[in-house]
Amino acid sequence: MTHEAWRMVGNPRFGGILVIADHASNRVPDDIDLGIDPALMDQHIAVDIGVAGVAEMMAGRDGTAALLGNVSRLVCDTNRREDDPAVIPEKSDGQAIPGNRGIDREDRLTRIYRPFHARITQLLEEAPPSLVLILHSYTPCLSSAPDDPRPWHCGVLYDRDERGARAAMPLLEADGLVVGDQLPYSGKVYNAAIERHVENEGRPYLYLEIRQDLISTPTGQAEWAERLHRICNKVALEIAE
Repeated sequence: MTHEAWRMVGNPRFGGILVIADHASNRVPDDIDLGIDPALMDQHIAVDIGVAGVAEMMAGRDGTAALLGNVSRLVCDTNRREDDPAVIPEKSDGQAIPGNRGIDREDRLTRIYRPFHARITQLLEEAPPSLVLILHSYTPCLSSAPDDPRPWHCGVLYDRDERGARAAMPLLEADGLVVGDQLPYSGKVYNAAIERHVENEGRPYLYLEIRQDLISTPTGQAEWAERLHRICNKVALEIAE
């Protein structure tokens, strides 16, 4: 199933795993001009590199489905609160987005933001999963701080509910990974999605950031899809006990 704002892969199942990857696409609708160098659309500024492949591979397994964002976060960042100016960014990582200045923001929210979140709500209510995996990727270093590397292979984020993070960390570390705790970002800051859809409702979740160089190829994506399928099922069982 596909909507302008989202793309569904796999069949949601009661008690299964639901993967949400809102920054999975670099697509820009034909009637929107961001006014930036097209080469930027293949970089992290526009898309979480690798997460679409991981999510799609996970959704190919029984009991797992994935909801992927279907436009670039430069068009509309659905991982922000609706009233956050950065939900339709005029600047990102130091890069101006001139095409987002002076636009009808209400139209963009109605067209992209609200349908995406409405679909999440529908999925969670119609087929409540045992675990929601919120999946993102991050750069090995920020372009604005090239001499400040990010050494973690992945990071777990959370706000008030630490259950998924605490269950997942030792499992990830057992795979030989260096795991950041609220790194490279904090779920207490970037918490719009978890606050709205999981924490306020008490739903079990794991919010995971993967370093993009580890999932930039099909081989890396397949490795992480297998790992996360295995770990997510263990986390779901541990939280349910």
